[in-house]
Amino acid sequence: MYKFFFKKSRLLSTLQFQHVYKRHIKIIRPEFIYLSRINYLNFPRLGISISKKNIKRSHDRNRIKRLIRENFRLKQNKLMSMDIVIIVKKNLIFQNNKFIIHRLENLWIYK
Repeated sequence: MYKFFFKKSRLLSTLQFQHVYKRHIKIIRPEFIYLSRINYLNFPRLGISISKKNIKRSHDRNRIKRLIRENFRLKQNKLMSMDIVIIVKKNLIFQNNKFIIHRLENLWIYK
């Protein structure tokens, strides 16, 4: 288990996100959409997309991002080498933290 969520483990630029959007494996859940694409970096990377239109309050967006990042950090050494984008849907703000973590744990694609 890694102690930190390193910058190299993040999708940061628009080009990195577009790379995943072009050809991806898609898993749709009521709470979020999971897009992934194999990378050849030998470690997984995460990108999170939360629209201000869907989740109005910044503290709700930040809470959700924090939960996703923390769950990814704990699981990243078990995950396949993929670029992952999680797109959050509207109804996730009504869920508690335990529910969100449970849904994320069922979503990751392991080695």
